[in-house]
Amino acid sequence: MIILARSLSAFAIASLIACSDSSSPTAPAPIADLGACTNLQTPDGTTLSARLFARGVQIYRWNDTSWVFVSPSAVLTSDAQGTATVAIHYSGPTWEGIDGSKVVGTGVGTCKADANAIPWLLLSGTSANASGVFGDAKFIQRLFTSGGLAPTTPGNPGAVVSVPYTAQYYFYR
Repeated sequence: MIILARSLSAFAIASLIACSDSSSPTAPAPIADLGACTNLQTPDGTTLSARLFARGVQIYRWNDTSWVFVSPSAVLTSDAQGTATVAIHYSGPTWEGIDGSKVVGTGVGTCKADANAIPWLLLSGTSANASGVFGDAKFIQRLFTSGGLAPTTPGNPGAVVSVPYTAQYYFYR
């Protein structure tokens, strides 16, 4: 399992370097409409610092009775077309910017906005840096998800699947 996670992280970093450009994230869009998911609102006083678009996979392993979530693996870009790479996303959950900044999230809230997609999330963040795209990040929202759900049919013992997903991540200071 650890080898898989390290291999995925190495692959994601290599992909990130290959796809990166010198663009910095664009100015954040207005705070997203949470609809019925009001439990995912960030606390008063937080400021949106970045909105990034994720394209990747949610990795699951069959444990002989059910699919168990292993890790995300995604590339985050500053544009919906995926042309301006900003960061990678991997287990932890961790977001690591090409600028060297990093934030690790801890679950705070969840909301099932779409029955056919992974839930929307609110996470608190612990930043490893005071600067960069994730510098001083205190909260992260995963919104507007598509795909990423575990398979609905059983797998073979030890089987691992990667299920494509997209999402928007909002980072707050």
